[in-house]
Amino acid sequence: MAEDGRRADGEDRGPGAAYGGFAVMEGLLEKLKLLDYEEQVLAKHNSAKSLSRHYFVSSPHIGSNPGEQFYLFTITAAWLINTAGRPFPEPLEYDEPTTTVSNILAELRAFGVKVDFPPSKLKSGSGEHVCFVLDRLAEEALKRTGFSFRRPKYPTETTEEESIVEDDAELTLSRAEEEAIEADDDEDVLDLDTLKLQTSEPEGALRADDAPESAGDAAEWNLEVERVLTQLRVSTRTHNKQWRSHLEQMHQHNQAISSLTEDSKSFLTRLQQDLSKAVEKVSSREKYISKQLEPLIQEYRSVRARLQQEQERYQQTNARVMEKRLELREISDEVKKIEQEIKDRDSSMSDGAPVVRIRRSLTRLKQEVVQMDVRTGVVQHALLLSRLKEKSNMTRDMLATNIT
Repeated sequence: MAEDGRRADGEDRGPGAAYGGFAVMEGLLEKLKLLDYEEQVLAKHNSAKSLSRHYFVSSPHIGSNPGEQFYLFTITAAWLINTAGRPFPEPLEYDEPTTTVSNILAELRAFGVKVDFPPSKLKSGSGEHVCFVLDRLAEEALKRTGFSFRRPKYPTETTEEESIVEDDAELTLSRAEEEAIEADDDEDVLDLDTLKLQTSEPEGALRADDAPESAGDAAEWNLEVERVLTQLRVSTRTHNKQWRSHLEQMHQHNQAISSLTEDSKSFLTRLQQDLSKAVEKVSSREKYISKQLEPLIQEYRSVRARLQQEQERYQQTNARVMEKRLELREISDEVKKIEQEIKDRDSSMSDGAPVVRIRRSLTRLKQEVVQMDVRTGVVQHALLLSRLKEKSNMTRDMLATNIT
């Protein structure tokens, strides 16, 4: 089946699988002709040429036009689907290929055909998958129209015995004709004495009284003719005056050749004279044309030399222009960098955000200074209290020592 013949690239395939598309395409073309595709499709789309035998086959030995092949594939598939009895809009040349192919495969699945390849296989407009799709759609269209292929009827063959009898009869007659022709070509005289000796009654020879009566059986007649054929041969011998007739014929042919040679020689002489005159005319005309065109040729040569010089100058100037363009590109890049730096500096100088940030920082610093002053005062007060306590303790200790 067609589904079994289509395999993945990694699977083993037979040596003839690469040419299966050619056979499918030839059968497809015959089906399209039965459906009158030239009038129904090509004539409506103003296509002058009909499809070739291998139009949709993908092969490196066949020229391809993917755009044209894909468009013909889509319109042919749409026509076959409509012919098969399902409505399908005719695709346009600028429609999305993926959508068109997907719709065609959906219709093919609706007919009950198993599709095991992606739609991208049909975008090229050629290949075994394209041939497979069109072939199955053509089969569905033929079923719709009521057409069916019939088995061929072969003529009845003759039996082996009849063919053998006919072959023997043909060999016998052909052998007799060849011998008769050889006898006529040699123009020999019959040897009557030898004929009498051979026709006399030898052992096993056929007599007139012993001739078999006609029984209406062709096979028996052929066997009898084959049996007596060797005795019916006529031997010939050359005549003594045969060389004289050959000599006369040679003289006659010589005279005819001489007369024809004189006529041919005069005709060839006139032809040679006409050709020599024509050659002289052509050579003189060529010399005249050369003289007339000599100044133009010299001018052409000088113009060509100047053209070569100008081309060399153009190449040199073009090379310098390319160098200058490279330098200009580098300078323009540097200028762009400098402009960007200037813009950044201008934006930073004109922007008031840094000043606001400085003011906020100063305010925050002042608040922190005040907090630090407060903390410092608290620390000084604590330090003063601790000193006073130490001093009172010292005086108490001294009074206690003095009292004691």
